[in-house]
Amino acid sequence: MGNSTSCCVASSPKHRRNNNNHSRLESYRAEPELSREDTGCNLQHISDRENIDDDLPMEYNPSDHPRASTIFLGKSQTDVREKRKSLYINHFTHVTEHKNHPGPVRRKYSSCSTIFLDDCTVSQPNLKYTIKCVSLAIYYHIKNREVDGRMLDIFDEKQHPLSKSAVPPDYDKHDPEQKQIYRFVRTLFSAAQLTAECAIVTLVYLERLLTYAEMDICPANWKRIILGAILLASKVWDDQAVWNVDYCQILKDMTVEDMNELERQFWELLQFNINVPSSVYAKYYFDLRSLAEANNLSFPLEPLSRDKAQKLEAISRLCDDKYKDMRILSKKRSASADNLTVVRWCPAIIS
Repeated sequence: MGNSTSCCVASSPKHRRNNNNHSRLESYRAEPELSREDTGCNLQHISDRENIDDDLPMEYNPSDHPRASTIFLGKSQTDVREKRKSLYINHFTHVTEHKNHPGPVRRKYSSCSTIFLDDCTVSQPNLKYTIKCVSLAIYYHIKNREVDGRMLDIFDEKQHPLSKSAVPPDYDKHDPEQKQIYRFVRTLFSAAQLTAECAIVTLVYLERLLTYAEMDICPANWKRIILGAILLASKVWDDQAVWNVDYCQILKDMTVEDMNELERQFWELLQFNINVPSSVYAKYYFDLRSLAEANNLSFPLEPLSRDKAQKLEAISRLCDDKYKDMRILSKKRSASADNLTVVRWCPAIIS
């Protein structure tokens, strides 16, 4: 009790006792503020990390800059064009067959009497379809990678296997299918009970790793890269994070030491930048929806019920009341030029 503590390196000033018992308190003297160089603390503040580096172009920093296009969306454009051509041809074939042999309509369309909406929003994404979209994005990363990409030993599955079964000699030659990636991610998410938002943050960390470390994801390292991204995303996003020893219960052949080393090197390669702004999160969410639409991966549609319509109306009314005052202030600001001329009233003399 009574000890003075300070978070700075400089020692705190000592209290001087006064012989006069009636005046035990001394007047406070403001000390000059010490800079980081004076205190010897040169650690970078988190607010400094959130600032965007203007020297780095936006296209090289998609996981930090909200206006930069995501890498997976750019890599999927080539395959999407080919799929659209095939879908265009299959559409006319399907229409011709449908005229002769009418069958059930697979896609649902809204009408004046019925409106179809999906249950996936930016604040509450659908878990199953979000994992499907993330798996599809990783699939395009692997498929359209560079030929001579850099690969680190910590992510090499041959040097750090996930199971005791022997790794085939051509393990780095065959690209995994999208279903195989989806089963691996879904197993981790269902066993650890992770949320859909964590899947989007996982993709952000994955692309940030590829950008910062200047490496590519390939058949030899895709499992360990995804595992490291999920480790970080679950601990950053969820309040009750899963421990590394719990992941060893899922992947029973892995050791806790290997899991800890994977997490540690992943942190270092990210330069300890785990910040995900809301604008970047929203960008990845909507780009995943665009990827799903381009690959004919539709979200489950449900008819708009009366209760859901009333909830949407209540939410829109709250937003309207929230921004009503802002609109009034904007109108007043536009009419502020009227106050430049002050009208002076003079008494009238009636003779």
